[in-house]
Amino acid sequence: MERTAWATAHRRRLREVWRSAGWPCHDVLELDLLAAGLLQRVWDDSGRETLRVSDAGLQVLANARQRAQAALGAHEALVARVAADMHRAGRVVWRGLSLRAPLAQDDGSTRWAMARPDVFSIRHTTLEDHTEPVVHEIKVSRADLLSDLRSPAKGAAYRALASQCWYVLREGIATADEVPADYGVLLAGDGGLQVARPAPRRALRLPFAAWMALARSHPDGSVPEDDIEQAPLAAFGPASAPASAPPDRPHHG
Repeated sequence: MERTAWATAHRRRLREVWRSAGWPCHDVLELDLLAAGLLQRVWDDSGRETLRVSDAGLQVLANARQRAQAALGAHEALVARVAADMHRAGRVVWRGLSLRAPLAQDDGSTRWAMARPDVFSIRHTTLEDHTEPVVHEIKVSRADLLSDLRSPAKGAAYRALASQCWYVLREGIATADEVPADYGVLLAGDGGLQVARPAPRRALRLPFAAWMALARSHPDGSVPEDDIEQAPLAAFGPASAPASAPPDRPHHG
């Protein structure tokens, strides 16, 4: 079966049959899978029809699992790379936070949404107005990026928590023009992180709920081994400058 957009639903059905008793649905997904030889019809002694995943179907599931594991490994590696870049900029960094974001509604009320940015960081400063919170969302596959962009509420939650929002894209999966103008775009290739488009910057004070979440969470303290000698110099980076001084580079590191 070709790895097309419609194949996602077919792989999902294969997994459902693999995990279940295999009762047939007699729908178009099942028809496609039977015609492709990924499912087989079987009958018991009482003449009841069930489905089983064929050897070819099992291979499709195994291949999909291997691709998912490879994508997860690439994603986590790029998350660590961006977090290290933030460390080198002298920022306080968190990975995998869950934050409640206040979203203003048309009727004047506030709705709360959960935001889970891959990398969240703030400047190391004693002035609340100059923390400049930044969100980095990491994407290593085009499908994952497009799924994200189809969820405007997710982007609104990020923007409610950050003065800058960035998408970090593995080189080749998309261009900066495909990402909304609300976000900066970094391209991750063999040569490091390259700014394809700067992120718009605006003043923002973190909501109290976000401060409480940060207080309950441990900042990410990891530094790559080859940066150990360099790490103390981060204290002299742009984040340690007086809060009134403009930073000398975008907060992607």
